[in-house]
Amino acid sequence: MIKRDFHIHTTHSDGKCTPEELILLALEMGMTHIGFSDHSHTAFDTEYCMSLEGEEVYKSEIRHLSKKYSDRIKVYCGIEQDLYSHHRAEGYDYVIGSVHYVKKDGCYLPVDKSAADLRMAVEEYFGGDPVAFAKEYFASVGRLAEETGADIVGHFDLLTKFSERDPLFDESDPEYTAAWRAAVDKLLPRVKYFEINTGVIGRGYRSTPYPSAPIVEYIRSKGGRFILSSDSHRPTLCFGFEDISL
Repeated sequence: MIKRDFHIHTTHSDGKCTPEELILLALEMGMTHIGFSDHSHTAFDTEYCMSLEGEEVYKSEIRHLSKKYSDRIKVYCGIEQDLYSHHRAEGYDYVIGSVHYVKKDGCYLPVDKSAADLRMAVEEYFGGDPVAFAKEYFASVGRLAEETGADIVGHFDLLTKFSERDPLFDESDPEYTAAWRAAVDKLLPRVKYFEINTGVIGRGYRSTPYPSAPIVEYIRSKGGRFILSSDSHRPTLCFGFEDISL
């Protein structure tokens, strides 16, 4: 059984549990390692993320808890660094680099807020062309390592969050495929892991994790490595890990 999880959100950003509550849950579950990765500050959208001052408070608390529970579990202080967080991620044990927005004409268009918002972004900013949106999204993903210092690539194809219920992207389109392959090829030499993210299943949006099976197969064929992540915002540590083979 996998007993470690490194993509976890707390009340410091948009999670529902405090770090200590989650550490105690991890101990009950027999986990050996736990890593917190709250959302970095994005000045244009502060609804879900930490403030710059809050990041310092967060680091201090996680370091304190790491010492407090050092004889029972390994506690790590990471961050989920958005591509458009315009400050460096410093003082963390690891960085998960993620793209939550596509920037177009000076506007930050949320990728995972709702299916309606996603369709509106494609219609109003990309002339109703989903492939054009996808190409811009994956080009942004390809920049994660150089711009965020990512060790781990978070939810690589987040733009497909709503695809099972509200299909928008033709994932078999050759241009779509070429776009994500270019992003993978750019990231492979510079990151340690791509995550297999089960959070989208736990929240009921999809029946399969990110990335899609063809993307996982391509990454694996190129020698890329994976790490399991629950992307937990509630007490759902290691969600679905037992069903996934690395």
